[in-house]
Amino acid sequence: MSAFIYLASQSPRRRQLLEQLGVAHELLLPDADEDAEGLELAMLNEAPSAYVKRVTGLKLDAAVARLKRRKLPMAPILCSDTTVAMGRSIFGKPENGADAQRMLSELAGKTHRVLTAVALQHRGKRLQALSDSRVRFAPLTKAQIQGYVASGEPMGKAGAYAVQGAAAAFISHISGSYSGIMGLPMFETADLLRQLGVYR
Repeated sequence: MSAFIYLASQSPRRRQLLEQLGVAHELLLPDADEDAEGLELAMLNEAPSAYVKRVTGLKLDAAVARLKRRKLPMAPILCSDTTVAMGRSIFGKPENGADAQRMLSELAGKTHRVLTAVALQHRGKRLQALSDSRVRFAPLTKAQIQGYVASGEPMGKAGAYAVQGAAAAFISHISGSYSGIMGLPMFETADLLRQLGVYR
């Protein structure tokens, strides 16, 4: 079905989605001394779509350097990054429980965007795509938000929730790519892999 690629992501959901496509892959994870989280800092007044594409590009740059440093066999490298946005406000990963509660309170009863950028590089060729979806949250009570935050699920997730987890009970409407909201839009990813000839 396809040749093997590197997945430069620590997300088990991205790995699961890539497996669903039937793409053979190996993880290319950051070294302990790499500041992977530092790449995700937003610039002042940065538009969410520009932010998520820039961060994905930085992650891919770091992965390409990692491949060379480790003298690993050449293969395409896939990177992805997801952000949640309302207007020009970017909702990244919550810093703590209180931050997760703040985000969920702001998202409750409203529609927000989930932007996932994908970038693929092989040798000198780099391809990119952007998935833009909309998610509507039902109104939430303080107890619902506190209970969800107490479960620990919001930590490490953009916008403080996981669409494939318990937060599914809060979502009244989705428009766009479910896999993109999870963290790896399968249609766009398959298209990029086809362009490189590693997926049919």
